[in-house]
Amino acid sequence: MTDSKPLTRPRLAPAGLMFLAITSVGWGFNWPVTKFLIGELPPLTLRGVTGVIGAAVLAVLALLRTQSLAVEARLWPRLALYAVLNVTGWMVLMGLALLWLPASEAALIAYTMPVWASLLAWPVLGERPTLLRSIALVMAFAGLAAIMGGNGISASQHKLPGIIMALAGAMGFALGTVLAKKYPLLMPPIPAAAWQIGLGCLPVAIVGLLVETTHLDRVTTLGWWLLVYSTVIQFCVAYVAWFAALARLPASVAAIGTMAVPVIGVLASAITLHEPLGPTQIAALLFTLVGVVLATR
Repeated sequence: MTDSKPLTRPRLAPAGLMFLAITSVGWGFNWPVTKFLIGELPPLTLRGVTGVIGAAVLAVLALLRTQSLAVEARLWPRLALYAVLNVTGWMVLMGLALLWLPASEAALIAYTMPVWASLLAWPVLGERPTLLRSIALVMAFAGLAAIMGGNGISASQHKLPGIIMALAGAMGFALGTVLAKKYPLLMPPIPAAAWQIGLGCLPVAIVGLLVETTHLDRVTTLGWWLLVYSTVIQFCVAYVAWFAALARLPASVAAIGTMAVPVIGVLASAITLHEPLGPTQIAALLFTLVGVVLATR
């Protein structure tokens, strides 16, 4: 006789799911926040400067927690690559996409990202999609497609630049997510976020300050408060939570879990910016949430 152990699937880390939830809430509310702010500030300056400030805050926080900001020489190439894919491309392309699209539509197109991440995770990481996860992906993506149809997205001449930019940003972020799992930075989340956000946003800020005209006197009191939210919550809290979640969860689960972001973004945009939200959108949102729940089981 031989001893045999039943095969059990590894459980998802509760801390990873908690960090994923923090990320989703922080990024979800940031869509209507950014849409409002680009009415008062130019997009590249807005995204770049707030990112640099956020990175500086994270660097100070890391030092206060006695975490080293030193980077091994061998990690610099992948650090720069992830900064370009996860920060520079995402910030620039999504910020510009909001010039052509409502916040809800931009958020929904942007978060086709889990589709591309799940597809890339198979050949790059060997993460074969399980039946339950495949169903979750189909359900979530169908929910997003329904929302897009309900909001009347069409590849019109006016919206096409925004659609292309949002899709390109989503694909770049997906590639960065998968590569970060295969070639991890092996750094604590706060220093890793500080370096990636800083390296990714610094060129955006420089270009924005050189080519755009900024009128700080036109920023309203609400705008200043939203700038604080965009800097502290989006860059500091949500990005650190994202890197922490990615270190604890499979890439495909982390990516699919972020599909809660457009749900939050659509609801927040409907409430704050009065963007469309009818029975079709509500049904699609519920469908998407079911997909997220299945994906994290």
